[in-house]
Amino acid sequence: MIDPVEQRARIVAGRTIAMDRLAVRERSRGELLDSLAKRDFDQELAGFIVDQLQAEGLVDDERFARAWVESRSRGKGLAASVLRLELRAKQVDDDIVDAVLAEIDPGLERQLAHQLVQRKLRTVRGLDRQVQTRRLVAMLARKGYGPQLAFEVVRAEL
Repeated sequence: MIDPVEQRARIVAGRTIAMDRLAVRERSRGELLDSLAKRDFDQELAGFIVDQLQAEGLVDDERFARAWVESRSRGKGLAASVLRLELRAKQVDDDIVDAVLAEIDPGLERQLAHQLVQRKLRTVRGLDRQVQTRRLVAMLARKGYGPQLAFEVVRAEL
């Protein structure tokens, strides 16, 4: 049996670790559980600590997913397919991921692809048109845009 005073000290230490992580940026439940596991907190205690933070409104995977999508789509121009992979890596529930990504306007995604190509065009201006096309389409592919959309956007911008 674990000493109640020691148990309470572990809870306080775990909350401190989690709160320090949350002070930097919003975190998913899975990220916090991983952080605590790396610090040798057993799964049950880590779950208890994160459950408390969730009950207090400090951890919310849906809010986290929305903020992540907003930041990464606008800031990096990432398409929904890459955002889905990133959110899964952050252990956000698939239902939440699906709901948040369903809110992305396809027109906005196309607009972001155009903006990415316009920025990249400056660096490939003097190259052969085929080379330009290949590099621009590859850049969009790395950002998660499908081949059809990538070629359409590149053709329109060239």
